[in-house]
Parts: sequence; C-alpha cells; structure tokens
Amino acid sequence: MHRIKRCNDKLKADRPTLQEVKFIPRLPISILLENIRSVHNVGSIFRSADGFGAEKIYITGYTPYPPREDLHKTALGAEDAVPWEYIENPIEAAKTIKKQNIPLVLIEQTNDSQSIYDMDFQFPICFIVGNEVSGVSEDLSKLADFQIELPMRGIKQSLNVSVAVGVVGYEFCRYYNQNILSS
Repeated sequence: MHRIKRCNDKLKADRPTLQEVKFIPRLPISILLENIRSVHNVGSIFRSADGFGAEKIYITGYTPYPPREDLHKTALGAEDAVPWEYIENPIEAAKTIKKQNIPLVLIEQTNDSQSIYDMDFQFPICFIVGNEVSGVSEDLSKLADFQIELPMRGIKQSLNVSVAVGVVGYEFCRYYNQNILSS
C-alpha cells in the first residue's frame, strides 16, 4: 500500500546532521528577541529559525537562552544548529546590528506600520520581536528602520510571539527566494 505521508523514520533519515547543516547556506535574515518571558516561546523560535534558515538570533534582556534543558525540550536541538548570541542590552544589540549595515524591521503595530504584504525588502535584514504582553520597548522601537505588522482579521490583535516569528521568517524567506535569488 502506498502511503501519502512520509513516515517519521524517513524524515529523520533525510535530515542533515549538525555537521552537515554548517554547509547549508543560511538566508540573510536575523532575529532580535527582546525580553521574551517564555522559555517555550524561545525554543519554538529556534525551531522556526532553523526551518527557514535564519542567519542568527540575537537574544537580549531577560530572554532565556541556551543551554537550558527546558529550552532544548521545545527547540529539539535547533538551538545547536542556529547561530545565536546573547547581548544583555537590547539597544547595544541593535546598534551592533546597524553597524553591519543591516536594517532593523520592527514587527509591531505602530502608528506608522505597514502590512508585511505591502512592503519591499532589502537583504540582509533583521527583524525585532518583543515581550509577549508589552511587545518591543519604545526605546528599541525608535531604532527600527521599518515598522511592519501582520494583518489580523479576527478578534485578537496579535499572534503569539513564536508564531509571529514563524510567519515573518517564512514570509521573508519566500520574498527572498522569489525576488532576490530568482533575479
């Protein structure tokens, strides 16, 4: 009988090892995390970042960072595959990124934010997400070069931060593959 779904053993057999993943080109997309409370959200962010091929995760403030067993339980090893750096001060992290001529994109609903689907992007790029309740701080928000939001059509005004990272990361990945690599 022919299976429609690929079995887990087959998926695991096709997966690159940690040594092999070092030779897979990463996309010029980074993420700056500011004061994320939940270690499970951070672990999920690592998994999404691994999936879309993020270049780096900048972890700031009181955001939990590896090595932590509870983070590993959600990240499932992605924390060992995606390059990351902890910089306590989010403002210093943002300035470090900007010195590399990487624009900062604030993922937040602001007075001037535009839909992610109405923007053109240049790469490399780094997007900023923040605390599950209060979002990105006002001071860090001021350093962003662009402000974008994910359109919300239902009763809630935002997505969970780890879900938002997945949506934004894969949209940037799609945009990069369609508009940059195919050019």
